[in-house]
Amino acid sequence: MREVLHSAQMRAIEAAAIASGAVTGLTLMERAGAGVVAAMEAEGLLASAAVVLCGPGNNGGDGYVIARLLQRRGLPVTVLASAPPATADAQAMRALWPGPVRDLATLERADLAARPLVVDALFGGGLARDVDPAIWRPLAMAQDSGCALVAVDILSGLCADSGRVRSAGGYLDRPARLTVSFERPRLGHMLEPGASLSGALRVVSIGLEAAVQEFLREAAGQVAGLAGPGDPGKRAGHKYSHGHALILGGGAGHGGAARLAARAALRIGAGLVTLACPEPALAENAARLDAVMLRPLADAAVLEALLADARISALCLGPGLGLGPREAGLVRAALASRRPLVMDADALTLLARDPGLFALLHDRCVLTPHAGEFARLFPDLAERLAAPAPPGPAFSKLDACRAAAARAGCTVLMKGPDTVIAAPDGRALLNPALREREAPWLATAGAGDVLAGMIAGLLARGWTPLDAAGSAAFLHVEAARGFGPGLIAEDLPEELPRVFCGLGL
Repeated sequence: MREVLHSAQMRAIEAAAIASGAVTGLTLMERAGAGVVAAMEAEGLLASAAVVLCGPGNNGGDGYVIARLLQRRGLPVTVLASAPPATADAQAMRALWPGPVRDLATLERADLAARPLVVDALFGGGLARDVDPAIWRPLAMAQDSGCALVAVDILSGLCADSGRVRSAGGYLDRPARLTVSFERPRLGHMLEPGASLSGALRVVSIGLEAAVQEFLREAAGQVAGLAGPGDPGKRAGHKYSHGHALILGGGAGHGGAARLAARAALRIGAGLVTLACPEPALAENAARLDAVMLRPLADAAVLEALLADARISALCLGPGLGLGPREAGLVRAALASRRPLVMDADALTLLARDPGLFALLHDRCVLTPHAGEFARLFPDLAERLAAPAPPGPAFSKLDACRAAAARAGCTVLMKGPDTVIAAPDGRALLNPALREREAPWLATAGAGDVLAGMIAGLLARGWTPLDAAGSAAFLHVEAARGFGPGLIAEDLPEELPRVFCGLGL
């Protein structure tokens, strides 16, 4: 797992390293500046001239270092500041800059006519308020002039803890060409809209890995990580060794979603998959499925009888299920069984309608809402997420998902290009399908049904809810990226074998 840090966590790591005597703040600033210059060079962004925009804090101190290092390389460098340095380290780096420093307000388009490299070192990860147009408009001016805009830590005006825009009067409508951060990504690099606005992201080392590891040992479970594939490969055993997933399907003419989920559960490695549906839908499903078994499912009493078979190890319900009293009864029976289960689509709507059903959720459940379903299930959290951010760290999608998981007592996967997965104990994973992992083809009908089936298949194999949801979300994106343009939901399960081969499984 690759960790993603909150800005306060990174500050704590830096402070601990400085307090230990292992490093000084000035040394860290020098390393940060050198890391940014090296990243710009690696990206081919070193132009014939540079404009460096410095703020009053340590981010501005990094900017003065960058300006000095670029000047040493022979580039003409113009430095502008929004305010005088306010920290001792930033003041020291300003004193080492041999050239003049202009007021940021004096930046003109003439300064940008030759398309110099523009470095944004105005505000870094500590931004906890809205910035005014005097801060973000120079960045927009640079982009309008065709300059490559490089952000130090994160674009000024983005909250590094939530990815939310924190600016008055508008903001940039295009991403930076490059964002350079240190040691680990920040949450704002992985959550929208900050993730998209950050552009290419490069994380460089400033010599704090030992301090990072020490912090992670002490903060186990408090730090979010990036989702990965896990190890979905099969080892020795028979089909029941790899679990039996039961998918609940809808009536005649409404079975496509459940079939997608069933096939995905089988492809991801469940030893057996059964689709249970109303008897009139059996012929339709039989015509479309071979390896997936079928069972008639009249009502909750039949489901309870099916679940007397202890070999059924996980359930998936919701895709194409329906919203009537019969379906509410099925949800109630599935929850009462205490089996691992995935609840998607119609099952989430039924949960939102009936507090009694919601109260039956348990720690072996995974909920997979998109933004609209999340708002119906957790309206207060969705409202807070949509509201303007007050002073301080902005409420994030990660905060909302963690709060939802704690309230529901189960794992919640909140969908989107910046998917967040949280367990009720606060452990969390992020699965951004952005930048080099962009997968816009997933915006297609049925893709969520496939994801639900993939999670169910891993639950059936004995995976924990958080691991199953995180791995399935990662593999879901990889399958979409492997197929590419023209993807439809039916393609996703069929792409999984190639994804597994690519992982060496």
